[in-house]
Amino acid sequence: MIKIGLISDTHSFLDKKVLEYFDSCDEIWHAGDIGNHEVLDELEAFKPTRGVFGNIDDKTIQSRTIEDLAFEVEGVKVFITHIGGKPPRYAKGITTKLNQHKPNLFICGHSHILRVMPDKERNLIYMNPGAAGHHGFHHVRTLLRFDINNGKIENLEAIELGKRGRA
Repeated sequence: MIKIGLISDTHSFLDKKVLEYFDSCDEIWHAGDIGNHEVLDELEAFKPTRGVFGNIDDKTIQSRTIEDLAFEVEGVKVFITHIGGKPPRYAKGITTKLNQHKPNLFICGHSHILRVMPDKERNLIYMNPGAAGHHGFHHVRTLLRFDINNGKIENLEAIELGKRGRA
């Protein structure tokens, strides 16, 4: 079993509460729009971190992450990108990537809207952790935390960090 802390759209701000909520996690996954290298440095110093770059991330972040991340953990195929849309209306090019990688779990950020839902057509779970930073139109900063255990996603928790604009 592995416990995952899922975050996105920090936009150069990492709330210290993130580290408290992710203390029990084995890995942190960042779905893009990290914002600056300090956020990535802090996450990587805290826990093993996998991340993709987003549309606001500069060359420094892009040199340390990739656009799309596909891997398998505990029997679950995972695909992470920043701009993904949502089922059934995915962003341009995403359907092709999903057909190629055939993930059980598809993760993206960008929308700043926390959403978890099945895509029954592709037999996958879609996750977007919302936005953990202060930049954007969202009202509440959010995260997701869950376990992957022998091919199953379990103990999914949506976490609210507080209102946007307040630390």
